[in-house]
Amino acid sequence: MSDTIFHKIIRREIPADIVHEDEHVIAFRDIAPQAPVHVLFVPKTDIATLNDVKPDQAEIIGRLAVAAANYAKTQGFAEDGYRIVMNCNDHGGQTVFQIHLHLLAGAQLGHFGTP
Repeated sequence: MSDTIFHKIIRREIPADIVHEDEHVIAFRDIAPQAPVHVLFVPKTDIATLNDVKPDQAEIIGRLAVAAANYAKTQGFAEDGYRIVMNCNDHGGQTVFQIHLHLLAGAQLGHFGTP
């Protein structure tokens, strides 16, 4: 496994506010939240960017999305709504090179505009 901050969290080398974990996915609160609820869902499989996901690994993306949706339901904000985002590479805003999904919720989120 690589040595990003997320890998260190998975290996329990650094602390995190973990809100979900199963055999495939770990989720923890973002340390610099962009919304009242900002949770990162990270696969335990080492994949740097979305571009690196192979066809036989597509299930990983589904696992991230389902884990995020289930978390939204259990926390009571699924019906109000939430946003999930995956960034890819520098221009896409990716700063940690281990794929992950951002779950944002807890307030009315703005509409995407032009960059």
